[in-house]
Amino acid sequence: MLYIPAWLIAIIAIIIVVVVIFIVIWTVRTYRNKIAAGREELVGKTALVEIALEPKGVVLVEGERWTAVLDKGRAEPEEEVIITKVDGLKLTVTKK
Repeated sequence: MLYIPAWLIAIIAIIIVVVVIFIVIWTVRTYRNKIAAGREELVGKTALVEIALEPKGVVLVEGERWTAVLDKGRAEPEEEVIITKVDGLKLTVTKK
């Protein structure tokens, strides 16, 4: 008959319990976090003009290029604008 010491069984049981608790806590935290991606999250963010907006041009938002339309006036490259609306792959922006 195979003899396994009681202390070894206890240590293995404790390790298993700690791993299960860690996994449960990690899973719960993951589900509680708010999703911060997608078009809905762009409204209100600041974008940097890459190609002059007169009124149509290109802006950079978090490292991504987007086609944008300025609501009025003209915006020069390196100027900051605020995103007011997302329509498909086109942003509507206003001067900061």
